[in-house]
Amino acid sequence: MNDYYADLGVARDATADDIKKAYRRSARKLHPDVNPGPEAEEQFKKVSQAYDVLSDPEKRRNYDMGSDPYAGGAAGFGQGFAFSDIMDAFFGQGAGQPQGRGPRSRQSRGQDALVRLDLDLVDAVFGAEKELVVDTAVGCSTCHGAGTQPGTGTRTCDVCQGQGSVQQVQRSFLGQVMTSRPCINCQATGQVIEAPCYECSGDGRVRTRRSMTIRVPAGVDTGTRIQLAGEGEVGAGNGPAGDLYVEVAVRGDKRFQRQGDDLHATLELPMTAAALGATVPFETFDGVSDLEVRSGIQSGEQILLRGLGVTHLRGSGRGDIIIHAMVQTPTKLTQEQEELLRRLATLRDEEKPTGLLANPAEGSLFGKLRDAFKVR
Repeated sequence: MNDYYADLGVARDATADDIKKAYRRSARKLHPDVNPGPEAEEQFKKVSQAYDVLSDPEKRRNYDMGSDPYAGGAAGFGQGFAFSDIMDAFFGQGAGQPQGRGPRSRQSRGQDALVRLDLDLVDAVFGAEKELVVDTAVGCSTCHGAGTQPGTGTRTCDVCQGQGSVQQVQRSFLGQVMTSRPCINCQATGQVIEAPCYECSGDGRVRTRRSMTIRVPAGVDTGTRIQLAGEGEVGAGNGPAGDLYVEVAVRGDKRFQRQGDDLHATLELPMTAAALGATVPFETFDGVSDLEVRSGIQSGEQILLRGLGVTHLRGSGRGDIIIHAMVQTPTKLTQEQEELLRRLATLRDEEKPTGLLANPAEGSLFGKLRDAFKVR
């Protein structure tokens, strides 16, 4: 009589779990698909027979008592070996078990959908309600998801007899192995539609265009996705709808450039206003503000309007408006204007400027402009 414990490499008091683990280790190493050759195949048969005996409490008890483990009408090895145990050895526990026993439901969850929504910058600043039009799948109003013409129904599938799957027995070196596959005649549902609905062709849903109003939160930016649960496509058989994702794209603005939640703008100032200072009306998304420009402002310097930028998407408050001054130098002068400027140059001792270069790190115009337009 074979020494099944030695063949499997376990002690005689090994637990059922120890036996299963030992078999999995040996099966991975000796299976003909992994280790071809007559010697490995023969060894694999020995290991498999040892497991067949030791994993069955009655066979193991007969074997331990010195009797024939297959006495009492028990099926001998190779007459109906558990294919799931081999599958477990390679893919883990439960790999050989059929998934979802019985017929499959005709209903299924619908797919998620993604649409794009273009917004103006002002809508991103404050949020907005927008009308959205989507092409999607909805439940069929004619058959209400049944997929059959009104007054008709379904019948039991002749191929799988309502089981949703068909079984097939194949012979291998292990003996007879039974496999199961979904029935293609009824799409694994166990039922066949005799007269498909003329509106949805048996799918239980139709495609249509519908509109909805959505609330866009303040602070969104290009690439932000808004999830609308249950607003996606209805599933087959009028199954639960998926989710709708709205991806935002914010259009450019002629006045402001967005950087994070701050808005940047350029203010062109006449030379005289820059020298003398001025109060300049400046239009924001909140209305017109009186912008105080100090005397002597230089090109590239910034004026800050706090709390008038984009609303923070997460949290409270808003970003700022950062205004970059740009002093305009006149290009055309009348004779009188030229005389006045020459007189001013004389009064300021600037008739013969030196034109010395300044270090950008020490606050020159170039350095200010460079720093001003860095991404914050």
